Amino acid sequence: MSRASLRPLRRAVILLPAVLLVFASIARPAAAQTTAVERVQRTVPLPAGGMFSLSNVNGSVLIEGWDREEAQISALKSSAGSAAELSQVDIFIRQSPGGVSVETRYPQGGAAEVSVDYRVRVPARVRLALVSTVNGGVTVRSVSGSGSLMAINGSVVLSRAAGLFSARATNGDVSLELLSLEGGLSPADAALSASHSGISAQTVNGSVIVALPPDAGADLEVHTQNGDFASDVPLLTHSSAAGRVIRGRIGAGGTALFLRTVNGPIRLRIAPPLV
Repeated sequence: MSRASLRPLRRAVILLPAVLLVFASIARPAAAQTTAVERVQRTVPLPAGGMFSLSNVNGSVLIEGWDREEAQISALKSSAGSAAELSQVDIFIRQSPGGVSVETRYPQGGAAEVSVDYRVRVPARVRLALVSTVNGGVTVRSVSGSGSLMAINGSVVLSRAAGLFSARATNGDVSLELLSLEGGLSPADAALSASHSGISAQTVNGSVIVALPPDAGADLEVHTQNGDFASDVPLLTHSSAAGRVIRGRIGAGGTALFLRTVNGPIRLRIAPPLV
């Protein structure tokens, strides 16, 4: 994804206000470099079971569940250049009935060397429509429901979660810890999440590690090319294509579980008990 491809949205948006702008000087042997930093924060209503999405380019994303029906969005913009570069990168939030979306928007055709790191809190029961970044990692903790997570150059980590999630990376590891396959969404919310009919974890250059609850039932399909597969979870399996495709059943079967990597190992683990 190039910065030039980030087209301005035509829908109504709310620009997150900058609440702090500081400059920190970092001493170097030959010269001093000034780092410009801008902190932004916004809190908006988001009902439990609502939809949240976030699109980033340069920087990490951390999302954590909490017990409030609102989304708290905190972002740190930083640049080795000037404050003028920071002002070229905007953070927009859009609200819709039952949903919130956040977008990092870079200048059209510009080359602002700015990174944005997010820390977000959302209702613990949530539908993560898409949380993505290009250069950085995506980490999600303590949520239940469903979601799609993606990083190009970075790892994707989901921990202490419940429900049906998909995670994809290109150059990075993918790790999912699912304490339950039930997301706790209401029937109406579940209907809106019908596209999340299973669980998937995929990368090209990196490892895939998935932890499932001991009582999980799933139909497993594993694709690996330059790496091996190992499971602590009892499986009824058969393989094909010289062992590169492995299919099996976990427990009574049911939920589709798709794991894939090209260069790296795949591991299936048993998640710790939910306490």
